[in-house]
Amino acid sequence: MKKLILVTLFLTAIACEKKEQTEKPAVVTDEHSFSKPELAVVKHLDLDIKVDFDTQTISGKASWQIDNISKGNEIIFDENTLNITKVTLGDEEKETKFELGAAVEFHGKPLHITIEPNTTKVNIYYSTSKEAIALQWLNPQQTADKKKPFLFSQGESIWSRTWIPCQDSPGIRFTYNAKVTVPKDLMAVMSAVNPQKKNDTGVYTFKQDKAIPSYLMAIAVGDIEFKSIDNRTGVYAEPSLINKAAWEFAELGKMVHAAEKLYGPYRWGRYDVLVLPPSFPYGGMENPNLTFLTPGVIAGDRSLTSLLAHELGHSWSGNLVTNATWDDIWLNEGFTTYVEHRIGEEIFGKKEAEMQDVLTRKDLDDNIAEYGATNPDTRLKVSLTNRNPDDGISQIPYVKGYNFLKVIEAAVGREKFDPFIKNYFDAHAFQSITTEDFVKYLKENLIKDDKALADKIKLDDWIYKPGVPSNITAVSSEDFIAIDNIQKNWRTTGVKGLSEKIKSTTEKQHFIDYLPSDITAKEMTAIDNEFSFTKNGNFVIKRQWFIQAIRHQYKTAYPAIEQFMIATSRTGSLMSLYKEMVKTPEGKIWAKQIFNKAKSGYHATTVQAVGDLLK
Repeated sequence: MKKLILVTLFLTAIACEKKEQTEKPAVVTDEHSFSKPELAVVKHLDLDIKVDFDTQTISGKASWQIDNISKGNEIIFDENTLNITKVTLGDEEKETKFELGAAVEFHGKPLHITIEPNTTKVNIYYSTSKEAIALQWLNPQQTADKKKPFLFSQGESIWSRTWIPCQDSPGIRFTYNAKVTVPKDLMAVMSAVNPQKKNDTGVYTFKQDKAIPSYLMAIAVGDIEFKSIDNRTGVYAEPSLINKAAWEFAELGKMVHAAEKLYGPYRWGRYDVLVLPPSFPYGGMENPNLTFLTPGVIAGDRSLTSLLAHELGHSWSGNLVTNATWDDIWLNEGFTTYVEHRIGEEIFGKKEAEMQDVLTRKDLDDNIAEYGATNPDTRLKVSLTNRNPDDGISQIPYVKGYNFLKVIEAAVGREKFDPFIKNYFDAHAFQSITTEDFVKYLKENLIKDDKALADKIKLDDWIYKPGVPSNITAVSSEDFIAIDNIQKNWRTTGVKGLSEKIKSTTEKQHFIDYLPSDITAKEMTAIDNEFSFTKNGNFVIKRQWFIQAIRHQYKTAYPAIEQFMIATSRTGSLMSLYKEMVKTPEGKIWAKQIFNKAKSGYHATTVQAVGDLLK
């Protein structure tokens, strides 16, 4: 009987997974893609490429299995700075016509390919150019070990089209296999099932059997090693970092279990982490199976590993259920920030969660103040028409989205909201949806016809209006209240011994953020002597301390600030420092000097963002 039950459960699981991957959601128009998926859409990619560090190019063939829905004579792909040399149809490789349309700023060009009504396969021969924004080619000096070159990709939001001809919309999902040839002394990994050892051929094969959008296509090539954490988690890093990274991320398996307890099974097989060189422009990128992570997280004391909870959370919100367009990015980031906080509460406890709530609220207040409360970009559902969709990747969708979900949680209670979220993930698994799809699901499955509940949530105010609605939930932290009391008195009592009372990264950040606006250089020196923020702080502490050092002209920290800004390419963190610098004429001159020294090591998107600020 047990065997029969197990077989039945197994077959049911297989059927559910098959349904998840084959069910077709409605086609959504994505103005940031030239493709017309309602006419002809990609379903699976077989990629055969060679990575050449001498020419800094990727070349090969992208073979797409397609569904020619309209039985028409054309399929349209997105491309940007690619060199398309030939296009053929089917296994017999019948050559066909292709044509590039007019270029559109940020978006590249449409690739029009002539097909036949019964075409099911399109083969595109191509190579990348040095202008490919998605690809970062590093010389040995730009790596941790400084011995061998490194390559990594960053496809979000519309940059995958700069290294693969694709239908580059988050609303279009496909599976893929890949064969990647690299120099024999390097190893390749992708957003797929990965090798765990370097081979002697330089040829690596990959399989991703879960349908993903193009922005989650990812590759990295370098002198990297793997170390297991548990039976389904592990870490990749350069040899000099591998043991440090494995120790830092020792709780990774616990995080996966905590997430599963809340939101159901992890559906991607393995969950591994790749520690990248410092030119990576984000804290992390949630590529399926393999999160790409900044080395700044390796603090030596596990104080910054909460970032992993965010990237892991994307395995449900973002990778499993994806925003259909970049106007809907809050569905990815707001939900993931909520999941991150819930995982963090499970792992680190309620007091830490309360402190994180206060920090997130400060982020929301600061961002609303910077944008202006009536700015349409402070809505959750934004409009990125005729704009670079990267403009939508601000902190607003993260922190306002999180606070909106907290409002719903408070209105109905966790006993109702937790199963709602889990069911939401299940109902839309391996699909890309719009804000309106979520609103419909929320009304049908939680609000129903309860007008009092709808009035309590104020859904339209949160999603479609700028600023912050009046029903935002209150946040507080006893630990932070204690620090606030210290903040009021330390000028009288002195700073000696404060480092014994203010210990965690979260506590230190709150203390730094609320230093007096009239603090003197002498007082900054005393605090620095007590805490050693300039010299020994982790990435987050240094970033927040350096903002204050710039603001209050604490020149003792200036050499460390310059070194910090040259050593990282995390766009958001750098922008917070550059924005503080440009507030004074002297600071702007200094900012330009640092940028000129650092930009060769920055990612292209970081160069663009900082360059625009410094104009």
